[in-house]
Amino acid sequence: MSSQPTIINDSEFESEVLQPETPVLVYFWATWCGPCRLMSPIMSELATEYGDRLKVVKMEVDPNPNAVAAYKVEGVPALRLFKAGEMLAASEGAISKSQIYQLLEAHLSLPA
Repeated sequence: MSSQPTIINDSEFESEVLQPETPVLVYFWATWCGPCRLMSPIMSELATEYGDRLKVVKMEVDPNPNAVAAYKVEGVPALRLFKAGEMLAASEGAISKSQIYQLLEAHLSLPA
């Protein structure tokens, strides 16, 4: 998979996030969000490090209200982890790279 997160919108959510068998980490962000700017490089690192074992996608919240509402994103940055259409984990607010690794490892067999 890509070494950069895939940018998606509401119309692509089902095909890019819910249908794949590969785990998908959705990063909800906004251009006006300072903490989002801190987490964006971490998302790129995760996309590179986990390669084909985890798909990382970015979704800007303002132009994509359907997914935001459906998955109860109340603040950004926010993470939602999916596998085979099921949401396994959720996180709101800026978290460290090690906390993201812990979230992933708690739900997936993905050693760093």
